Amino acid sequence: MPLQHTMPSDPAPADAPNSPQFGEVLHRNIHTLAEIRRKAQERKGLQDRIADVITKFTGSMAFVYVHLAWFGGWVIANLGWFGIRPFDPFPFALLTMIGSLEAIFLSTFVLISQNRMITDADKRAELDLQISLLAEHEITQVLTLLDGIAKQLGVIRGEDPKVEESKRDVDPAAVFQEIESREGEDESY
Repeated sequence: MPLQHTMPSDPAPADAPNSPQFGEVLHRNIHTLAEIRRKAQERKGLQDRIADVITKFTGSMAFVYVHLAWFGGWVIANLGWFGIRPFDPFPFALLTMIGSLEAIFLSTFVLISQNRMITDADKRAELDLQISLLAEHEITQVLTLLDGIAKQLGVIRGEDPKVEESKRDVDPAAVFQEIESREGEDESY
């Protein structure tokens, strides 16, 4: 009897719990990742939370609008258009100094947030690497088992070098050394 693939006429939304389009393992993984993110958010100190709030606000259009109004008002007031005596002694020297100080502090807050994001990205990359190495090892074991079954059934005759190569575990340290040696060769040009 041939296998038939049918598409549901009205797929469940992606965020629906126990949606038929997602398996139990995927739901478990999504829940686990959300829990890890929540716990990481809880572990943040007050300083990190403040830096995040400031960085988030400074990266928004509201920040742009506030500054347009602030700088625009400052310039108009110091041009004397509203009968206000200019309070910025030289051509906007005080405004320039305030803007420079603000830029120094904002760049520091952005760097604090970026440093933490880099640390988080490194952790995710490490997790990805560990999972990839585990998957590679498991696939190697499955290929070895499948090759043995095929030989028992007489499906494969003789040794196929590609299959034999696929059945060998990859040494991550050796791969890393090879990558580094290639990078060294590329930099010598």
